Amino acid sequence: MSFLARCITQSGYRLVKEATKVNSVCQAAQTVRLSQSSRCLSTVPDNLLFRQLFDQESYTYTYLLADTERKEAILIDPVVELVKRDVQLIRDLGLKLAFALNTHVHADHVTGTGKLKKELACKSVIAEVSGAEADVKVKDGDTIPFGEHSLKVLSTPGHTSGCLTYVFYHNGKAVAAFTGDALLIRGCGRTDFQQGDSSLLYDMVHGKILSLPESTLLYPAHDYNGQTVTTVGEEKKLNPRLTKSKEEFVKIMETLNLPYPKAIDRALPANMVCGQYELPEETKT
Repeated sequence: MSFLARCITQSGYRLVKEATKVNSVCQAAQTVRLSQSSRCLSTVPDNLLFRQLFDQESYTYTYLLADTERKEAILIDPVVELVKRDVQLIRDLGLKLAFALNTHVHADHVTGTGKLKKELACKSVIAEVSGAEADVKVKDGDTIPFGEHSLKVLSTPGHTSGCLTYVFYHNGKAVAAFTGDALLIRGCGRTDFQQGDSSLLYDMVHGKILSLPESTLLYPAHDYNGQTVTTVGEEKKLNPRLTKSKEEFVKIMETLNLPYPKAIDRALPANMVCGQYELPEETKT
């Protein structure tokens, strides 16, 4: 059984049941791509619990990882409106949330880290260079422990100045990386706001993410087409932007002409203070 399939079996993984306006996305996202993840089977510990959760409004993936023996867990990129879901799941599984991590200061949703701190007494984590508030401010090369496991922090700016990728290693091999918006499935994050830099993003993705072993599973912060996971090998061959030369990539990013993010005016101020700025009361408590 593959890494992803085994984690799903252990944790009863399920994406969104109802989302009529994104029904096709959610249906497609439930398809597990076994052929990609089977290559990592021999490198994954039995005491790792994994969940991939989905927000149908912002198309954000939230990731729960835990040591099933010591019951310590971490949560990556929580969304404030779905904190109740996350808290219930963590309690149902008998876990203690040690850290709530952000891959960057998001512009499309408000982070749930502030609310999780109140609910579960965990510590929030963000990049030191982001300038945002958090209990733990990390930099390239740091590690974030949970039980006997840990994630290695890679600084991968370009989408924003404070973007991070979190890498899970086992027996010295990179098994999975949580890439935030730096690298998406067949795409990448935009670079036209929040100190974005196309040239830097290209260098960081190629130098730190696509340089990992080709079997490494890549889990993005978002997907808009119903996909859930990719690999380094796939993106090196199939990413329509990052397979180009650096000069071509920069030109592509300069001519995307994307609309102004609809949630940015609410999300950015809140996310600079751990998700607790001018939020509706029902999401704060």
